[in-house]
Parts: sequence; C-alpha cells; structure tokens
Amino acid sequence: MANERGYSKDLLILPFDHRTSFQKKMLGHGNAPTPAEIEQVAGYKMMIFEGFEKAVGTGLPKEKMGILVDEQFGSAVIKKAKAFGCSVSVAAEKSGQDEFDFEYGNDYAKHIESVNPDFVKVLVRYNPEDDAATNQRQSRKLATLGQYLNEKNRKFIFELLVPSTAAQLERCKGEKPVFDVEMRPKLMVRAIHELQKANVEPDVWKLEGLDRKSDCEMVVEACREGGRSKVGVIILGRGENDAKVREWLRVGANVSGVIGFAVGRTVFQQALLDFQAKKIGREEAVGRIADSYAGFCRLWLEAREG
Repeated sequence: MANERGYSKDLLILPFDHRTSFQKKMLGHGNAPTPAEIEQVAGYKMMIFEGFEKAVGTGLPKEKMGILVDEQFGSAVIKKAKAFGCSVSVAAEKSGQDEFDFEYGNDYAKHIESVNPDFVKVLVRYNPEDDAATNQRQSRKLATLGQYLNEKNRKFIFELLVPSTAAQLERCKGEKPVFDVEMRPKLMVRAIHELQKANVEPDVWKLEGLDRKSDCEMVVEACREGGRSKVGVIILGRGENDAKVREWLRVGANVSGVIGFAVGRTVFQQALLDFQAKKIGREEAVGRIADSYAGFCRLWLEAREG
C-alpha cells in the first residue's frame, strides 16, 4: 500500500556520495579506479565520517543529523553509521552523467534492499527549456523509482540541479551569477511542476541555494502545493565557499518547509586536499571536517531558534 509523501523533521546532512568528482577532480584518478585507488577513496570517506562523528560528539542533536554516501566506496561507512545511530542516505544515480540513469541498472531495487538505507537520493539535471526528450526519459525512470520507494515505505530525496542552457546564459550576457539570481528560481519552479505532473513525488527536495527569501518561498510552495504539505526541502551547498553557503542557509532557515541542508565539498574538500598533500595529518583533517560541519549545524539551529 502506498504511503503519504513527505518528511518534515529537521535533516542536517553531510553528503559525501561524490564518486566521479572525487576520483577525477580531487584525486586525479582515471575512469576505472584501481583496487588501490578504491581503497584510497574509501579511506577518505571514512575520515569524513569520523569528522561527522566528532561533530555529533560536541553536543549536536544526532537525531537531526545524517550522512549521504555511495555504496561503491562507502559500504564500510554505511555499517558504521548504522551502528552509530544516525540517518543513512544512499545515492541511486550513476555518477558523472548529464542524463539520469541508475547506478546499478535494473538491479537498483536489489541494491537498495541490500543496503537498507533510511533515504534513497537521486541527483538529476533538469532544465525545462533543455531537450524535452531527455527530460521525459529521465522523468519516466524517476517516477518508477519513486513508486517503488513509496510502496516499500522508503523515503525519496530528489536533488534537482538546473544548469543553464547556452541560450539562457547568453541572455544573462554569460554571467552565471546573474542566471542564478534572475532566471534559475523560476526555472526550478517549472522543473518541479513538470516532474510532479510526470508522477515524480519525492519526500524531500534537495535544492540549490537561493539568494532571495522570496524566491526560496516560491520554490518551496511549488514543492508543497497540491496536497503535498508534508514534503520537505533541504538546501545543498554546490561546492560554494563557506560564506556563500552560510548566506544560503540563513535564507533557508527562515522559510517554512525548509527542513535542513546537505553541505559536502565545502566541509571536507580542502581538508582532504591538504591531507593528501601532506600539509596536515589525519587527525587534523578529521578535526577540520568536524569543525566545519558542526559550524553549519549550529548556524542552522541558531537561525531556526531566532
């Protein structure tokens, strides 16, 4: 029997489900990682989780905090996280692709049942003014996944990215910040409506940060309209600098329906790069990750109280 959609509790996620970007951009690995490279990435992901544990240990509310990781490199982390008692989200999409597809093809359900996560997350690039056939192909697969998750009473996180088309960027004179402020919010609303009409029904939308509170309210309204009042929204970091992410979180924390955030690379990337370059030791890297994530959690919690 299908369950009512939505998730409205606070959800403060440390995401490190990055695969392609982690291997290529951070570590310079090739397309097919060697066993040694797989071990290296898995080791770095364990460091990130240890930073998460350390952050929780500073007195933060574990019941509101969670991790998002991938099965490929994060199986050891998933076991530790379950034993630790935080929420566990896993990625279902194939990494590094412009068009959504399942990481494990038609075996996606088997993998989800095996891992048994609290949330299943997909990352999808969807611009309503981009190729219609691509958008429709993606929507069909995502609707199938959403229906399966609902029948199994598993929560569905949908990470929506709206990359600019060449024509849109041209209208903004090539200025991506202008696109982000002037065009992206309305495109996000259109994308959400199109996906809903295609029977894509997430419990939580994971959305790019917005500069204006009014835009954030408009987008949240789109996510929750039509009887979807329990659907939650979390703000993603998009690898932006600390100051920009803090700005987005302050905006989101004061909008009804926004229940938290998922900030990853901003938290861990520089610490891991410095560790890899032997500028700092393992303990310091883990400590920096803990401090950064804890800082975002405290900012969020204090903004909510205010």
